[in-house]
Amino acid sequence: MDQSRHAARTAWLIGAGLLVLTLSSGAAVCRAAGDTASVAFIATTTSYVTLLLLFACLRAYERAAGGRRDRLRRSVWALSTLLTVMFAWRVAAMMPYWPAALVVWVLAAATTVGGFVALFHRRP
Repeated sequence: MDQSRHAARTAWLIGAGLLVLTLSSGAAVCRAAGDTASVAFIATTTSYVTLLLLFACLRAYERAAGGRRDRLRRSVWALSTLLTVMFAWRVAAMMPYWPAALVVWVLAAATTVGGFVALFHRRP
């Protein structure tokens, strides 16, 4: 496949992904109407803004070289960790018993540590 077709297909997929993210975030905000904490969670803290930043960092990482890649790798890990912690916080709050909430937090910690090892200790 030639480069221009690959770039066009990639751009289309990225645009479609961002459209789906925007529509699902909008639908979630509509469902959460009246719950200020949920709307704030969806619109700013994690779901939308953090995912957009993560996508931007990943795209920049693909194109970067050298020391800039290392800085972007740290940004990707920080944003991924933020998303993991915020979603674990919301899911753990819905658990009926504390052992279930503890399992959610343990899995979030394992995901964060696994991401750190994958990004910083298993580099190509």
